[in-house]
Amino acid sequence: MTGDHRDVETHYTRSALGAAILAALTASGKDIEHLTPDDLAPVDEFHSRRRLATAELAALLAPKASDRVLDVGSGIGGPSRYLAATFGCRVTGLDLTAEFCRVAADLARRTGLGERVDYRQGDATAMPFPDASFDLAWSQNAAMNIADRAALYGEIHRVLKPGGRFALQEVTAGPGGAPHFPTPWSRDGGISFLLSPEATRAALEAAGFRVLAWEDKTATALAEAQAERARVKANPGPRPALGIHLILGDDFPAMMKNGLRNLEERRTGLINAVLQRG
Repeated sequence: MTGDHRDVETHYTRSALGAAILAALTASGKDIEHLTPDDLAPVDEFHSRRRLATAELAALLAPKASDRVLDVGSGIGGPSRYLAATFGCRVTGLDLTAEFCRVAADLARRTGLGERVDYRQGDATAMPFPDASFDLAWSQNAAMNIADRAALYGEIHRVLKPGGRFALQEVTAGPGGAPHFPTPWSRDGGISFLLSPEATRAALEAAGFRVLAWEDKTATALAEAQAERARVKANPGPRPALGIHLILGDDFPAMMKNGLRNLEERRTGLINAVLQRG
């Protein structure tokens, strides 16, 4: 594992993350042996716009029950379980962070989806899968930690079957300058590798993908973040037991503040896309 990879895994690793999530679920009144994807959505949709983003991107991709799907940067498994539960497809998650893979597998078992989802620890720029292994690929908020986009998109192209489709949501660089840190993907910018939407599209096309859909979600993300800030301000009180703060740790408040500021100042953006392998 390279230095960059070690830094990324260190950034996301939390000791006893699984135990903390189960404790929060219990405190929320959930039966931790019989969970649903909806029970877990406050914590396992670890990306911009949370479950709403996953549902919108899934509608664009429209998997079939017969599809085998690769989730690149699968985290603790929220999107993979949503896809499997909603569409009946089989999903393999790939993530660099070993702790995420362990937690994802346990939560899959507890949601009764262990037969339809599985997780592998590994490097998205050197995937442990044969050529043409998957019908569809999926990725949300993962590429901002990957400097070598040519290798990332090339590997996704390689493991897709000819004609296979790739759905992605990505944080992009905006015209307003470098982001304020910390953010959820980097505390000091050392593992942040944002590209502009134009450079992202060019890298995807250079890897052999054809764009089927391309949506700028920046304004939507900003409006939702502003509305959430207003709700919290109008209803002060203790933070809910279950949420992505369990993953992000003590920097969570600063990360959320900077996330909104970066959108407001056009330092970051958000895109959705569906592409097809040539």
